[in-house]
Amino acid sequence: MNRTEFIIATAIVLFVAFCVGWFANWLVHRFVRVQASEVGELERLAQELHEAEETRDQAITYLQQREAELTNQLSQAEAELSATMEGLREARYEAEHLRAHIERITSQAAE
Repeated sequence: MNRTEFIIATAIVLFVAFCVGWFANWLVHRFVRVQASEVGELERLAQELHEAEETRDQAITYLQQREAELTNQLSQAEAELSATMEGLREARYEAEHLRAHIERITSQAAE
């Protein structure tokens, strides 16, 4: 192999290596590249996710407010129940006291 054949063979090998590298680069960018329709879809999904998060935050806020209202109503109901039970206890004590008093009066009148 003389000098000219060696240069031509080297040039062919380098050209083939360049072509293979260029083709590999093209393949990688072809599969990795995001298309315009995909970008639009990604933006739409991001918007929907944002709206879903806002809805979730509103629902959480509503539930916290509702829980506070129900807790307040429960504590009011418990206070009313306690007051009612105390009033009933006093009424029973008073009724028992009046019965005893009536029985004493009727037993004294019967004698």
